[in-house]
This record gives sequence, C-alpha cells and structure tokens, in this order.
Amino acid sequence: MASRNDLAKIHIARQQLGMDDATYRAMLQNVAGVSSARDLTTTGAARVLQHLERCGWRPTTGHGRRPVVTAARRAQLEKVEALLADAGLPWAYLTGGRPSMLRRLAGVDQLEWASHDGLRNVIAALAIQARRRAEYDH
Repeated sequence: MASRNDLAKIHIARQQLGMDDATYRAMLQNVAGVSSARDLTTTGAARVLQHLERCGWRPTTGHGRRPVVTAARRAQLEKVEALLADAGLPWAYLTGGRPSMLRRLAGVDQLEWASHDGLRNVIAALAIQARRRAEYDH
C-alpha cells in the first residue's frame, strides 16, 4: 500500500496539472494497473509520481511549511526592500538570471525561505552595490 504522503502528492499533482477524472483514472490504469490511487502499491505510487513529473508537475520544497517571520527577519526583509528601492530595482532583481543572485548568496530560490545568514549576504551585496553607485556618481 502506498504511503499517505505519496497519495497526497499524487492528488496535488493531479489538481495542479488540471487532470479531469477520466484522464486521471486512465493514467492510473496505464501507469500502475489500478483504477484508484488507494489501490497503489509503493512501487506503483513511485511510478505514478515519476509519470506526473514527466507531465510537467514539480514538487514544491518547504513541505507545506510557512516561513517564520520574527522581528529580526522582518527588519532584514525591510532592509532588502529599502536597498532595492534606493537602487530603483524590482524584487525580481534577486531572482532573475541563472543562477540567481538569491541562489548564489542565500542558497534558495525564494526570498521567504532565505536563512538569517542568507539574508545578511543579500543585504551585504546590495549595500556594496549602493556604495559603488554612490562613488561612481560623485
């Protein structure tokens, strides 16, 4: 029997891919030989998940958790926002490019998942850019 976690992933993927019931059941039958997810074995669930990923579904990271927003973290995020605003840069500046500035400095793809040290690295890089702009302008 498949784990509850795998079944949840399968149902989330189905929803995110927009599969109607007939398409979903046909996929289960073709990939794992069952007509309902509750009948999946562990191996069958793994096959279905692989198939769903090939169809374009990408499991999310963070396992459904929300980032903790402490006063210190809020202050760091406000500092990042202020540095971006002073430079006339959008939030997307941090996530654009391959690899993104955020990925290089904080090791994550979304700002809300950056650690305290990762945010400190982003702030330092933005502050260095601000100093360089100020020196160039004068």
